[in-house]
Amino acid sequence: MTLERDEISIFNPRILLMSSLITGSAFLSYRLYRSIQPIHKAYQIPKSYFRKKTLYGKVVSVGDGDNFHLFHTPGGLFTGWNWLRYPPQVNQRGLKGKTLHIRLCGVDAPERSHFGKPAQPYSEEALSWLKSYILGKFVRVKPLSLDRYGRVVCKVTKYSMGVIPRNVSLEMIKRGIGVVYESKSDAEFDGDEKKFKTQEKVARKSKKGLWKQGNKLITPGEYKRKY
Repeated sequence: MTLERDEISIFNPRILLMSSLITGSAFLSYRLYRSIQPIHKAYQIPKSYFRKKTLYGKVVSVGDGDNFHLFHTPGGLFTGWNWLRYPPQVNQRGLKGKTLHIRLCGVDAPERSHFGKPAQPYSEEALSWLKSYILGKFVRVKPLSLDRYGRVVCKVTKYSMGVIPRNVSLEMIKRGIGVVYESKSDAEFDGDEKKFKTQEKVARKSKKGLWKQGNKLITPGEYKRKY
């Protein structure tokens, strides 16, 4: 009789309810824990994020005129960033494997000197501007694809005065320190290609930045094909 009562008690509604609550709480706690952990590598980004969701983080280094490294800070202030836990400092050492290498979508900056190749005009201006605009700042990135170098091609948004969204790629094109990305095979614009090309025409007509070179201009795409 005792064994029968014990077996029956397992199916007691109260026990079933408590078991369900405990299991559900454990599952939700695990999901919450996972959701607030920084993503350090491109392959860790869930496929469901590409073209649909965004990541928030701090720009900790800028290596070229159109790419940078982002330290992911999921949840921002709400999950303790900058008051309970802190992102790395700008250009801090020892961050290999802990940041996402981001490539700005839809824009190509003049090439800097690499492997003995000469630097393009305005390459340092592009790098200097990008550093002043986003280095040490928090931005929101929308993953679009991975390029051949393993970088995450993203639409990058910086919020001026905390509320006004600025597309970083578009801001570069407006200033004439970048051109609309020329390759058709792996170009990403997140629906803004027409807007990018319109602003490029305005910059060219106004002879801003690299467009001051006139007919002597070699675009970054042409430069890469040449070398």
